[in-house]
Amino acid sequence: MPLDNKTISEAVKQAKAKSGEKKFNQTVDMILDIVEIDMKAPEGKIQEVVELPHATGKPNKICVVASGEFAFKAKNAQADHVIERSDLDALAGKKKELRKLASEYDVFISEAPLMPLVGRILGPVLGPRGKMPIPVPPNADIAAIIKKHRNTVVVRMRNQPIIQVSVGSQQMKDEELVDNIMTVLRVLDGKLKRGLKNVKYAFIKTSMGEPVKIKP
Repeated sequence: MPLDNKTISEAVKQAKAKSGEKKFNQTVDMILDIVEIDMKAPEGKIQEVVELPHATGKPNKICVVASGEFAFKAKNAQADHVIERSDLDALAGKKKELRKLASEYDVFISEAPLMPLVGRILGPVLGPRGKMPIPVPPNADIAAIIKKHRNTVVVRMRNQPIIQVSVGSQQMKDEELVDNIMTVLRVLDGKLKRGLKNVKYAFIKTSMGEPVKIKP
């Protein structure tokens, strides 16, 4: 059974049917079981930011680390939180506050000149979570960058040969979910050593539902 539009569409329908009646908009996840890959080699360490073609209904919460005019522009662009230079210095060593930041926001963006400081203060908490800030130059269009990253997902494989990524929410149309899933698969086809032949099984599931298994 190939990982094509028709197969994925059927799996999405089944996953929705098995989601159970819940009073909230469940996320839809894709889980991939990866085989024939050396987890100790660079090929076993995948981390790609993928922009999805359709809004998921659960936009990413974005935190921007910036100074001066760039911070002002980030606030005007409706960043969910802006950490200014003085705030960054004050966070040094405050593990509880840093962990709270890491769990509260999905995407971190940093003014490039601040990255050495960001790496030292935020890196130990954000790095293991795959949330290291995306560096952007001070003259970048921060509004456009924030808009783009509202709808990105991180496709990540570390330590275990498994990839789990949220591709949308239950209230989305089936065809939109299929488009988002196929976008992620196309990226992985170019990153895995043997492309999608490295995928043993794929699963589609809602956050509270039963997984639907696909054997490529």
